[in-house]
Amino acid sequence: MYPASFEYVAPATLEEALDTLARFEDDAKVLAGGQSLIPLMKLRLAAPRAVVDINRLPGLDTLAADDGGLRIGALVRHKACERSDLLGGRWGTLGAAAPQISDPIIRNLGTVCGSLAHADPQGDWGSALLAMDAEVVAQGPDGTRTIPVRELFDGPFVTTLAPTEIITEVRVPDPGPNAGGTYLKLERKVGDFASVGVAVHLAMENGKVGRAGIALTAVGPTNLRATAAEEALAGSALTDDVIAEAARLAAEAAQPYSDTRGTADYKRTVVRVFTERGLREVARSLGAGDDRPGAGPSPAAGWAGPTVAGEGGGTMADGRCPNCGAELPQEQGQHALSISAGTVTCPTCGATVNLAGPPGAEGGPPRQGTAEGEPVTTEASLEATERHDYFSGEETVPGVMDELEEKPGGPDGGER
Repeated sequence: MYPASFEYVAPATLEEALDTLARFEDDAKVLAGGQSLIPLMKLRLAAPRAVVDINRLPGLDTLAADDGGLRIGALVRHKACERSDLLGGRWGTLGAAAPQISDPIIRNLGTVCGSLAHADPQGDWGSALLAMDAEVVAQGPDGTRTIPVRELFDGPFVTTLAPTEIITEVRVPDPGPNAGGTYLKLERKVGDFASVGVAVHLAMENGKVGRAGIALTAVGPTNLRATAAEEALAGSALTDDVIAEAARLAAEAAQPYSDTRGTADYKRTVVRVFTERGLREVARSLGAGDDRPGAGPSPAAGWAGPTVAGEGGGTMADGRCPNCGAELPQEQGQHALSISAGTVTCPTCGATVNLAGPPGAEGGPPRQGTAEGEPVTTEASLEATERHDYFSGEETVPGVMDELEEKPGGPDGGER
């Protein structure tokens, strides 16, 4: 439907924008990218009396690093972050999150600051910036103040911003030269909201974790910090035991609910898997801990993992080449967190790698603790098999639909 009538204001200066917000108080909305505001207005879930378009304001499109850290202005688009060479290395959590924001159309127009102001618990930037201990700069009629992102979110779609304030930039502190991070997201399809997301950031000091940041997406009323997991990592070397304990604590910090995207238990398990996977990925990139190429446990009980054809190979996690440690390409039929059986060629060293297939997948052993072909739908079966994909490994659309028919809620969803 069409939105309700409103007054459109396109100020030429920030002061004019703030004056307009003060005049309308809580009956005005700020328009930057508009990728959340406009749909809400068209559905009449939002009906502001005035829309203040800040796109013509100068000086709000800065994306730069200085001695104090990283600055992301109010008009910096998701696409600018996705294409920026700046968001790698120590800012890797942000660089990993940027290309996973919705779809290219949204990324062309949507803004980082607008995403934070929208405060969607399924928003990716909230977790990425929480993990990096960022803060926002808000300007209002009474002056400028900084708000840590951990204090910004006050509930679903609710922030501690005053109605007359505008976020002018995000500031991310410099974590130091030996730092890195990543962002892992589970979604039903490309461009979808997160079913679960985990942001990980580590700063290393003398071979141990100096500071850890772990934040969770779509498993609570807001983006959440896994503070107990962060504390377990601080001051520790990244051993297998430390990583496993941090992942367990992160899963405990999650507050998921069951819906058509999965059960609460399933989502909590994904948090644990993603946290462990993210920590191992960052450890590898920083050359820290036990998780170097060739190290680490098998991704699934009873799965020997990929091996170099004709050789013994080593047990590898996360689908990496046993010969050189490079990430292997995904094969057709891969579901969620599993790797399908088959043979692939390592894109780095050229080795032919056998993928034996995880339990329950074609070419792999039967899932432990369950009958052959039985779908994994409960926490007990997930824990027993270490399988973390919702489907059992069907590689055809009819096979997936047949399996979905047998799941609680059926193909049309419902509470699981």
